Amino acid sequence: MMKQPLIQFQNVFKKFGGQPVLQGTDLSIFQGEIATIIGKSGVGKSVLLKHIIGLIEPDSGKILFRGKTLSEMNNRAKRKLKHKFSYLFQSTALFDSLDIFDNIALPLRERGAFSEQAVHQRVKKRMKQLDLGRIDHKFPSEVSGGMKKRIALARALVTDPEIILFDEPTTGLDPIRKTTVHHMISDYQKKFGFTGVMVS
Repeated sequence: MMKQPLIQFQNVFKKFGGQPVLQGTDLSIFQGEIATIIGKSGVGKSVLLKHIIGLIEPDSGKILFRGKTLSEMNNRAKRKLKHKFSYLFQSTALFDSLDIFDNIALPLRERGAFSEQAVHQRVKKRMKQLDLGRIDHKFPSEVSGGMKKRIALARALVTDPEIILFDEPTTGLDPIRKTTVHHMISDYQKKFGFTGVMVS
C-alpha cells in the first residue's frame, strides 16, 4: 500500500492578472521529509508556499492535507491546520526593536494561549536545544548572521510545528555559509522530526 502524502497538489493552476504562475502543478510532500522546490526568481516558488499554508487559493485543481481538500475545510479546521505550520523567512525577519528572547517568544504570545511562565520555559528550552547560549537580552544587530538564522529557526520551532516552510533561507550567503545553513536545517529536522518545505 502506498504511503499517503502529507501535502498534495493535484493539477493546480494559478494566474495573477492573466499571467500564469502555476500551470498544472502536481506535488507530493511526505511526513518527516524535507522537500526542496528549486527554480529561478519569479517562477512561483513563494506562490506555491502561500498555497500550502492557505494564504492563496488555486484557480483550479486541488490541494490536500492528509487526503482532505483544503478548499472544503471549514474555518475552524483551517485555523487548526495553520497552527501546524511555521514559516522561516528569507531575511530571518527578526525585529530589531525586540531582544532575542522576545523575538523567539513572539509566535507564542500572538496565540495568547500560553501563560508567561509557559512562554519562558518553551523559549529557554528551544534556545538551549539550538545552542544559543545566554543571549536572551541581546538584540539582532548584536549577533552574527549565522546566529540570526538559528534564532529564526528557534522562533519557527517554539510552537512545536508539524511543518516548517523555508522561504529561500540561504539567499545572499556565500557557498560555505549556504552549506552551513543546509546542514543546520538537516540536523535539526532529524532532531525535531518536522516536515520541511524549502524553496531555493
